[in-house]
Amino acid sequence: MHPRDLLDEAMAGMLARPVRSALTTLGTVLGITTLVITLGVAATAGNQIVGRFDELVATSVTVEVPEDAAKPLVGWDAVAQVTRLRGVTSAEALGESKKSANLSVRSNNLLDPTRVTDQTLSVVAAGPALPAAVKGRLLQGRFYDAGHLARKDPVVVLGQQAAKMLGVTRLDRAPAVFIGNHAYTVIGILGDLRREKNLAGAVLVPPTIGKRFGLTTVTRVLINTSLGAADLIARQAPLALSPGNEGMLQVLSPPSPTRARDGVQDDVNALFLILGLVSLVVGAVGIANVTLVTVMERVSEIGLRRSLGAARRHIAAQFLLESTLTGLTGGVIGASLGVAAIVAVSAAKHWTPVLDARLAVAAPLAGALVGLLAGLYPALRAARMEPVDALR
Repeated sequence: MHPRDLLDEAMAGMLARPVRSALTTLGTVLGITTLVITLGVAATAGNQIVGRFDELVATSVTVEVPEDAAKPLVGWDAVAQVTRLRGVTSAEALGESKKSANLSVRSNNLLDPTRVTDQTLSVVAAGPALPAAVKGRLLQGRFYDAGHLARKDPVVVLGQQAAKMLGVTRLDRAPAVFIGNHAYTVIGILGDLRREKNLAGAVLVPPTIGKRFGLTTVTRVLINTSLGAADLIARQAPLALSPGNEGMLQVLSPPSPTRARDGVQDDVNALFLILGLVSLVVGAVGIANVTLVTVMERVSEIGLRRSLGAARRHIAAQFLLESTLTGLTGGVIGASLGVAAIVAVSAAKHWTPVLDARLAVAAPLAGALVGLLAGLYPALRAARMEPVDALR
């Protein structure tokens, strides 16, 4: 049989029952559409997951300064050298010690037997840029600035938890806290810390005041970087802070979650791929059932063609081509609907659609392959019919 005649016969068989052919194609359309949507949405969602992970990529660098050094390794003004590095968004120095970790702090100088007025809190010396360095915000008041440092003003800023423990809720009356025998004016309350959350329970003092509590040297430097610059800044910061002594400084930089990000993206893609393949199998079963029913209804046609000289391979090729064309048609329609659905979902979620051109080409071919495999058994069954039995 000439290939063109075989194609004409297959097309005639499909168009002879247009409603049934449309319903049969619908199964493949749904399967391919689901497959394209799931793979496309998986790629798009995976891209969003990658974006979320990229936001969490290590952008925080901490430089630890040993306290037992023979001389101060990092000065309070050395932070300015770090902020000049390209990729640094904010940085500030901290001064802590074991002696200032448990100091008695009270909100007034009166002895009240009905309540606990003394709290054991940590006193930490920090520079004026600390709110940005710890990624926090001032809940009330303000943070001390260079003017407070220059005048050596006795001011402090309380962490959110420390203010709650001391009962400091309002700053409009310039409340004071007492550390030892000295009173310090509370000018701000710092909270919502995304970094160094332990500072929420501390009393923050300027470096000029910190000297009273033995906080004379820098023990830590907190650095925030732009995306992707953490590794470079981790190598450059020690040299900028203490030239010649950079080997004595310890740099802490969290590892990049690239491996975890790739693993999550692969898991999402695998999950959606399984769902798409299940939908495609359902469509293939539908094609196989309808094609088998078609073969049983066309027994007389098969017998007549066999009696007129058609070979078994001609009968098998006709039904295989019919099912393949059904699958191909469903694949083309399904791929088009799937791409449109991906774009619609991405627009609704304000995502960037990720479309693989290979998927748009492979989807119709997958539909044709599904149709071919689904029509294999019905075609072989039709080819095995004897002309006499079929005509009877």
